This record gives sequence, C-alpha cells and structure tokens, in this order.
Amino acid sequence: MTATIEHCPAEAHHHTHGPDCGHHAIIHGNHVDYLHDGHLHHEDNGHYDECTTCSCPDCSDYCALCECEDCTCPTCNHNTCSCEHCSDSCSSCTCPDCTCPTCNHAV
Repeated sequence: MTATIEHCPAEAHHHTHGPDCGHHAIIHGNHVDYLHDGHLHHEDNGHYDECTTCSCPDCSDYCALCECEDCTCPTCNHNTCSCEHCSDSCSSCTCPDCTCPTCNHAV
C-alpha cells in the first residue's frame, strides 16, 4: 500500500526555522515540523509545506500531533516504538536493530 501525500505550500516566511528560531519543533517522519501561528509546517527544498492532516474520519488534527487511539492514518506521528528496549515515538526512533513495523527512523 502506498500513501499519497498532498503537497500543500505554507505562507511565505521571513526567517529560517531551526533549533534557535523560537518555534516548537516536532519530528515527523523524515522532517521536522514547526508550530507557527497555530499551524505546523516544514521546509522542503527552499519553501515551506503545511503538515499533513490525519485521514481518520473522526480526527482533524495534524499528523505530527494526532493522538487517535485507533488511528489508521499512514502519516500520523503518535505510534510508540514496540521494541522492548525503546520508548521513543516511531518518528524519532533510532534503534539500530529496530523491528517495530510502524517506525519511520527519522533522518
């Protein structure tokens, strides 16, 4: 199964997001989303894209913040690594021998 991710540009920004920009950063898959003026976005090849929204029928949260207990959305961030020696979220797991089926191993 392949997930299709919609390209959704965010508004123009006057600074580069990063560790010292003052916005809350959330690792999401292979990128970092920044909470900015009530929404989440990330840099992508020189421009900013909005974070994806959960595709579950009863959820309208951003995938980086989703907390649906029975979530089936392929791009959501809330799963916790199931390896016995890890308690990281799947989006930030760095286990070298990870066997968790939902980990994304952040870049």
